Amino acid sequence: MSQTFYILNRLQSIFLLVIFCLISTALLEAQEKKQIEIPYSGFLTFDEENYPGAKILTRDDSEQVHIKHGAIDLWCDKAIHYSAEKFIEAYGNVKMVQADTITMTSKYTEYSSKTQLAFASGNVVLQTPDSELTSDTLYFDRVKQQAFYKSGGTVVKDTSGTITSRIGRYYMETKKYQFVEDVVMVNKESTINTNFFDYYEDTGHAYLFGPSTITTETSKTYCEKGFYDSENKIGYALKNSKIYYDNRIIEGDSLFFDNNKNFASANNNIKVTDTLNHSVVKGHYAEVFKEKDSLFITKRALAITVQENDSIYMHADKLTVTGKPDHRIVKAFYNAKIYKSDISAKADSIHADQKTGLTQLINIDLFTEGDAFSTKRKPILWNVENQMTGDTIHLISNPETEKLDSLLVFNNAFIISKDTISENGYNQINGMRLTGWFNDENTLRKVDIDKNAQSIFYTRNELQELIGIDKAKSGSISILFDNGDIEEYDRFNQPDAKLYPEYELPEKERLLKGFDWREEERPTSVEDLFKDDPPLVLPVIKGLDDYIPQEDFFDEELLKRINKADDEAKTENKEEDPKASRNLPQRIKDKKTSKNTKTLNPIDKKKLKAPVNFSKE
Repeated sequence: MSQTFYILNRLQSIFLLVIFCLISTALLEAQEKKQIEIPYSGFLTFDEENYPGAKILTRDDSEQVHIKHGAIDLWCDKAIHYSAEKFIEAYGNVKMVQADTITMTSKYTEYSSKTQLAFASGNVVLQTPDSELTSDTLYFDRVKQQAFYKSGGTVVKDTSGTITSRIGRYYMETKKYQFVEDVVMVNKESTINTNFFDYYEDTGHAYLFGPSTITTETSKTYCEKGFYDSENKIGYALKNSKIYYDNRIIEGDSLFFDNNKNFASANNNIKVTDTLNHSVVKGHYAEVFKEKDSLFITKRALAITVQENDSIYMHADKLTVTGKPDHRIVKAFYNAKIYKSDISAKADSIHADQKTGLTQLINIDLFTEGDAFSTKRKPILWNVENQMTGDTIHLISNPETEKLDSLLVFNNAFIISKDTISENGYNQINGMRLTGWFNDENTLRKVDIDKNAQSIFYTRNELQELIGIDKAKSGSISILFDNGDIEEYDRFNQPDAKLYPEYELPEKERLLKGFDWREEERPTSVEDLFKDDPPLVLPVIKGLDDYIPQEDFFDEELLKRINKADDEAKTENKEEDPKASRNLPQRIKDKKTSKNTKTLNPIDKKKLKAPVNFSKE
């Protein structure tokens, strides 16, 4: 049954195609049968020596010569009418009007009623209700309702600006322009450079193919396939797309931009580079508000601060970057993590001020203290062998030297390091507040714990033999570290300490209250930052259809009309080109048409990969 329907559908399609061809042929033959009419001529003369078989029509003081054929009217100062070939040569202030919608003016126009092809030269202007095309020469095929130029042209549309190109084509039925090679569109807001440009005059919609740029006062967009709404100043860029906003470069598989709001969004494989602050933000969905100096990014969001010796990586469900270039603030929300070769961290939220060098690891108050998830969410920082936690952690660095300076832990400060020899031994310090300082190698050198300090240390001799387990309470404690190991410590304000032989201190007494060893959460590489993320599923970007090269304006069907007119011409001088074909491009004259060959414009294939001159201004 399905095969039967398929056959019927195919037969129906073939039938409709045949009907269309018959109707087109009938219309053409009907136009050919219509004679060229001369509604008005001031003077009629003959010059057989110079214009054999032709009538010479000249205007008078009252009005121009008026010629009519079908739906077109033509006015000029002088016309040569070759009746046998049904051919007109029009000179001086030529004006051709088609159905009150298309008007073409020029210094010279020739027209064949057999081919219905007009050729105009000298200050040619083609006007439509929505645009104006100017060129030095122009071909106008009334059968296909297309106009074509090959040696430079300009199109002006009031609201969209001016478009120039070396080659251009206008499709009157669809109100579409197709520009090829050295295309430039200029309006008040932007300039577009490309080699392939399709433009619809009624909507202002434009499609760019090949290396292309859209430049405004505040941005420059590059793509190799794109769309631009010249009326509403919005568009999107595909294929190697980039947007330049001052000191930011935005890259992604698909970029949307709104030049009215200086806004851009991006999807899939996004990279935003801050050239001034040497930072890069990556992800798979982003929004950028240039006026607000605001960037939002999610889906495997990653911020990279590039340093001379060691870059810093920050990851979270969502990242925002705000502030002027000289004072950027990066905020990471939900499951935020930091990785650097000598330090790593994790918190619900992380805020980093690139100007002051302050990085804040912030806790959430969503859960109760006894909630296990709340414990896991407490900010945590790892440096060498030390693990530090607290309700809030501040990490201070020197923006100029790019080195860590100090550390502050507010409320419930806790430091843990595993004893290097015992299987389950941990050195521990806790208290209300922690202050730490780093050495030039970004390693924690000194720590002070204030208020209700408690500690457990595994004390060893020079041979690393365990002397005992030191457990103490005091008002505060100060510790010096050497590459993560405790070098010495001092207790202040009513210290209460005791050194227990290992066998005297029960296992349950060897851990301070709030102990939580979280080594399995520690990122040890950039890849580890993403290990808790759900599987990433990227949306499929439909994008734009690929560029379809133009069929040659002088296609097989038009050449058949011209060849037919030439064959019917009664030209006595065999070496002279028949009039219907004499102004064809030389390559067309030299080409032998083939019934089974579809002629494509060779310029399209050659130029599609040609680069546009593109440099950041």
